[in-house]
Amino acid sequence: MNAVFTPTRYKLSVEDYHKLGAAGILNGDSRVELIEGELLELAPIGSLHAATVARLHELFYEQTRDVALVWQQNPVTLQPKSEPQPDLALLKFRTDHYAHALPVAADVLLIVEVSDTTLDYDRGEKLRLYARHGIPEYWIVDVSAKRLEVYREPHAKGYTRELEFNAHDIVSPQAMPEAKIAVDQVLS
Repeated sequence: MNAVFTPTRYKLSVEDYHKLGAAGILNGDSRVELIEGELLELAPIGSLHAATVARLHELFYEQTRDVALVWQQNPVTLQPKSEPQPDLALLKFRTDHYAHALPVAADVLLIVEVSDTTLDYDRGEKLRLYARHGIPEYWIVDVSAKRLEVYREPHAKGYTRELEFNAHDIVSPQAMPEAKIAVDQVLS
């Protein structure tokens, strides 16, 4: 009888992930993110996705420019084993723009993912990851259904409050109620 071999998965830490970049194994063309110790390939960015992210960036920048930093498709470190690259994060303002260290969960006011092909992943694994790390608010822009899903009050397995906004609705991040985002402008 032959022995059964079960492969062991090697889990990376954020530090290991950065070493792969420093060694040139991962570079600027590598479309991956570290989620719970595993390297995951990111979906290609299509024109609708890119345009939606650009509109979100512009809308948030106009209303938060001196009080928050709009972080577009850049990493957020969630120690010890995750470094996602959300489509957009609204961060606590720092004059150095996080030049000396990537933002961590405590720096995040809001994370936004734009979903055209990744809705199940964004509602599942990504939502649980952000909630587990205490990200106070998480938005999913569902471009196919033309709606905005808002998740607030994180806990260990998800978010306590789930809200849905459609065209003609106005939504504000909890941390910045003065910032008014028109859903139809995001989805136009």
